[in-house]
Amino acid sequence: MIEPLPDVLIEPVVRAALAEDLGRAGDITSAACIDADARLSARFAARKFGVAAGVSCARLSLLALDPNASFEIVVADSEPLQAGTTIAHVKANARALLSAERTALNLVGRLSGIATLTRAYVDAVAGTGAVITDTRKTTPGLRALEKYAVRCGGGVNHRFGLDDAILIKDNHVAAAGGVGAAIRRAKAAAGHLVKIEAEVDGLEQLDEALAARPDVIMLDNFSLADLRTAVARAKGQAVLEASGGVTLETVRAIAETGVDVISVGALTHSAPVLDIGLDAD
Repeated sequence: MIEPLPDVLIEPVVRAALAEDLGRAGDITSAACIDADARLSARFAARKFGVAAGVSCARLSLLALDPNASFEIVVADSEPLQAGTTIAHVKANARALLSAERTALNLVGRLSGIATLTRAYVDAVAGTGAVITDTRKTTPGLRALEKYAVRCGGGVNHRFGLDDAILIKDNHVAAAGGVGAAIRRAKAAAGHLVKIEAEVDGLEQLDEALAARPDVIMLDNFSLADLRTAVARAKGQAVLEASGGVTLETVRAIAETGVDVISVGALTHSAPVLDIGLDAD
């Protein structure tokens, strides 16, 4: 179990998604086919194995359209799902439930897919000491939710934006005149709570970065042999993060080189949606 996101962070996303779906005239199908006071009982259920995430998105989607709806959570975020597992039981105005259905399923399926893929990566490196982290390659407007889903899957979060850590990338290095120069300038400007990470693309650049003593060094697209050499050279002077083209097939070998962190953009930019449905009782 992890600490759920506050509703105040989820509600704007849910309401924007509902507004997009309801359009200019609302759900004309439900309005045409269903009595205004009809009630409906249903359940949200997984169609495949996975990890739950974003269940509150479904709850808030429904409550936005029927504040008196009943939403009973059966499986909480971060818990495993089997095919057929009931995630939540709902009772609500039928029109409201059917109008909220797609928004609820889109968000829960997306976030559960991220949690499920993250769990696969975390399981793949179990016992190595390496941790799996995400990146900023998130869906615009959904970053807080998608990074929460990574935590549900057992991963940890990288920086949330440009303002909560200094990350010196290759283009910063080029503009600053070298990785050492960029790190020194960053250290002179950073507050005492701000971490500094520098990306390097080879062992020569690694040595220059180590001399400038950043908190974290990102080893970008290093071979396994160079990752092992980097770990030996660093000797704990900085946290080492492996990045670039990491897959489920390669992540275990990367972890076994001794790096501390492995960042995987695919957790958020390529996770398949987990198949979740709404079934009327």
